[in-house]
Amino acid sequence: MAFNLKVNGKTQIVDADAAMPLLWVLRDLLKLTGTKYGCGIAQCGACTVLVDDTPMRACITPASALIDQQITTIEGANSAASQALQSAWQALNVPQCGYCQSGQILSATALLTENKKPNDADIDAAMAGNLCRCATYGRIRIGIKQAAATLA
Repeated sequence: MAFNLKVNGKTQIVDADAAMPLLWVLRDLLKLTGTKYGCGIAQCGACTVLVDDTPMRACITPASALIDQQITTIEGANSAASQALQSAWQALNVPQCGYCQSGQILSATALLTENKKPNDADIDAAMAGNLCRCATYGRIRIGIKQAAATLA
C-alpha cells in the first residue's frame, strides 16, 4: 500500500503495509536512523518522535495512521526549542551512551514548546516516559533548564 507521510517538512511516498510501525518506516524505508528501537512496547521512549508537536512512540504507531500529520524526527528537529536543547546537551555533556537522547530531546522539545519555564515537576512529568539506561537524568534536567533559560 502506498501512502504519503509528512516527515521533517517533506512529503514522502511510502510503500508499506498499513500496519507497519512508524519506527520501521522511518529507519528502514526512509533511512532516518536517529529514531531508535528500544523496547518495542512504548515503555522506554527511545523511539519518540513528534507528531504535530506532540511526543508519540513510533514503535507502536502504524505509519498509515499518520497521513496528513506532521512527523518530526531528531533529524528534522530545528525549532528554537530543539536547537536550544541540542546546544545545552552538548555544552553540558548530557548523554553518556547517547542511545536514548533523540527521544529525550524530542520529548523535551514538546515540553519547552508548551511551557517556556518548566519547574522540576513539569520536567519530571514530561520526561517520565523516557528511560535512560545510563541514568543521566540529573544532566537531562539541567539541560532542559539551561535550554529554557536560553529561550527566555
